[in-house]
Amino acid sequence: MRLTLAHDSRKGGRPYNQDRLATARTGESLLMTLADGMGGYAGGELAAQTAVDFVAAAFRSAAMPCIADPEGFLLRAITGAHLAIVQQGIRAGLGESPRTTLVACIVQAGYAHWSFIGDSRLYLIREGRIAARTRDHSMIQQLVDAGRVREEAVAAHPERNKLLRCLGGQSLPRPEAPASARLKKGDTLLLCSDGLWGPLTPRRLLAEFICAAPDRALQRAMALAEIHGGSDRDNLSAVAMQWQEEAVLDLAVC
Repeated sequence: MRLTLAHDSRKGGRPYNQDRLATARTGESLLMTLADGMGGYAGGELAAQTAVDFVAAAFRSAAMPCIADPEGFLLRAITGAHLAIVQQGIRAGLGESPRTTLVACIVQAGYAHWSFIGDSRLYLIREGRIAARTRDHSMIQQLVDAGRVREEAVAAHPERNKLLRCLGGQSLPRPEAPASARLKKGDTLLLCSDGLWGPLTPRRLLAEFICAAPDRALQRAMALAEIHGGSDRDNLSAVAMQWQEEAVLDLAVC
């Protein structure tokens, strides 16, 4: 696979960073995953680290050299990460299970497959536009979808941080049904926490990734998000991948 990969994570204006990210790769498959530990609960960073570690370990065990059923793998791995978080919370003696968001993507055979839970996002950027984006499991996303709040007003809305789904806690997780897309040469996949996408309008975020290599685009986007996020800006993290192969004709079987 020919691709370019970049990632970055910063604590922003917070005293410590509860975001975590991980990538893993074989010759025929790539995993990208990112988690944003929820600060309203003890151990958010523990939940985020456990989640990305579990999914990455599962990928390394199953990718020989690629994942036979990437969409089924994502659902199983996300559910497994939830159970691992609950167990870690018990071992740590926390009164309440730590919680986190998670977004994960597998790239192989010229396709991207992804799933998520919470409000960490995946963007597929193609030919100067956002060709696909995950829809947050949040109260504010419901208001946007209903036409009651404009996308540009999300960052300042009082309901912005109310999530409807996450990993950890007493309820079994309900990750989003996996989606997939055939990749075209020049496509960029961006996985990011709300500390990056929140302070930037979709148009501003998109502008940084048009005609730019992932590492340069990501550094500029992160710097802008820190500026626009203000003194109390959230942790911000992202993984960006640019696909550099021609589109495949058929989905290969692993």
